[in-house]
Amino acid sequence: MSNHLQRVLIAVVGIPIILFISITGGLYFFIFISILSGLTLHEFYGLTKKKGANPLIIIGIATGFLINLSFYYVPVRNLVVSAAHSAGLQIPYPTQTQLLFMIILIFVVVVLLTELFRNRGSVIQNSSASIFGLFYISLFLGTLIGLRELFVPFDFPMSRYFPTEIAYTDPTIAATVYKWGGYTIITILSSIWICDSSAYYFGRAFGKHKLFPRISPNKSWEGAIAGFIFALLPPIAAKYFVLDFLSLNDAIIIGLIVGVFGQFGDLVESAIKRDAGVKDSSSLLPGHGGVLDRFDSLLFVSPLVYFYLDYILFS
Repeated sequence: MSNHLQRVLIAVVGIPIILFISITGGLYFFIFISILSGLTLHEFYGLTKKKGANPLIIIGIATGFLINLSFYYVPVRNLVVSAAHSAGLQIPYPTQTQLLFMIILIFVVVVLLTELFRNRGSVIQNSSASIFGLFYISLFLGTLIGLRELFVPFDFPMSRYFPTEIAYTDPTIAATVYKWGGYTIITILSSIWICDSSAYYFGRAFGKHKLFPRISPNKSWEGAIAGFIFALLPPIAAKYFVLDFLSLNDAIIIGLIVGVFGQFGDLVESAIKRDAGVKDSSSLLPGHGGVLDRFDSLLFVSPLVYFYLDYILFS
C-alpha cells in the first residue's frame, strides 16, 4: 500500500471521528484531547531521549492529564463541590488559573527533587526536557479543551448575542451556543488542514524559493503564501454559515493566526525532529508519522485562538 493511500485511509476514518467528538464536546472531547495529549507528550519525550535526556515520562504524562483536567474546569468543580456538600464538608476551591498554577508549580518542584536523587545523566537535560514537554504539549493542547468549554452559560457572553432575560437559562439558546463551540473547533482544524494541504501542493507545483532550508528544505515561500491565503477561507465561510457570533474581522484574525502561527508550529516541530535526527515523531499513524506530526500546527494555533476569544472577543 502506497504512503499516499495510507494517508487518505487514515484521514477517511479519523476525520469523521474528530468532527463528531468536536460537535459532541463535553466529557468525550476532554477524553479525546487528554489521550491525544498523552500520546503526543510520549512521542516528544522519545525525541528528547535521542538527544541523551531521560525525562520523567510517567510523572510528565500524569501531570499533563491534570493540566488538561484544569481546562475542563466547570464540570470538575461542580463534581467536587457537590461531593463535598453531600459529605457535609465545606471546602475552598481554587479558580481555574490558581488550579493550573498549582499543578505546574508542584510538577516543577517534583521534577527537581526527583532529579536530586535520581542520578541518571544530566540534571539540566532531564529536568528541562520534562518541564518543556509539559508546556509545549500538555499546556498548549489543554487550551483546546478550554476553548471548547468557553461556549457554556456564564463563560460565554450570552446577553451580548441573545438580548433576552432568559438567555442564561434557556436550554435552546444554551444548546445553540455549545454547538458554536463545536463548529469553532472544526473551523480551526479545517483551516489548519487546508493550510497544510495548499502549502504542500502549491509548493510542489510552483515552489522555487526555499522558506527555511536549514530546518525544512522542501518548504517554499510560494507554498507558505498559498497556505496563508487558503487558511483564511474556512473561518470566513464559517462566519456566514455556522458561527453567527463572529464578525468578519474576527474570522479573518482566526485565519491569520492559523496561516502564520500554524506554519510556525510546523517549522518548530521540524526543527525538533531534525535536532533529534528523525524524520517522523513516531510511526503510530501509517502514512502520517506520529501524533505530534499531525497536530504540530495546532499546538501553536490553539492557545492563540483561546486567548483571542477569551480575553479579547468575550471579555
